Amino acid sequence: MDISTETKPEIIELNGRKVVAGRAEGEALVTTETISGWGGINERTGTVIERRHEMRGVSFAGKILVFPGAKGSSGWSAYFHMTRLNGVQPAAMIFTRMTTKIALGAVVTRVPAITELDQDPLSVIETGDWVVVDADAGTVTVTKKS
Repeated sequence: MDISTETKPEIIELNGRKVVAGRAEGEALVTTETISGWGGINERTGTVIERRHEMRGVSFAGKILVFPGAKGSSGWSAYFHMTRLNGVQPAAMIFTRMTTKIALGAVVTRVPAITELDQDPLSVIETGDWVVVDADAGTVTVTKKS
């Protein structure tokens, strides 16, 4: 095999602020829409059930969830907490808008979470990219899908 013709995957490094400590990696699941916890997700399957949401019917279980943040009531955190108890929580969360709802949701979900990245993750990361979230270091490493 001629190494000179082999293409290397594009890797992008982002830096941000830790919300919840830890490290996780996995396939990215990206939405430009906020997610409603109470009435917007099925806490037994980790599936978005919000009627008009672009991810309706898609499960975030085990994925790196990249989204603007939370909407709705404070019930948001309770439903995301239930995803953890049911083993269907995202592997990590990357979000763009820090609010008390999303902060509490990230804490009770107990997955690595990061925000305030130096580039807009919603324009850099695409569904299917491989993402490593190292919240302790404040880094997100994105390997673009082929």
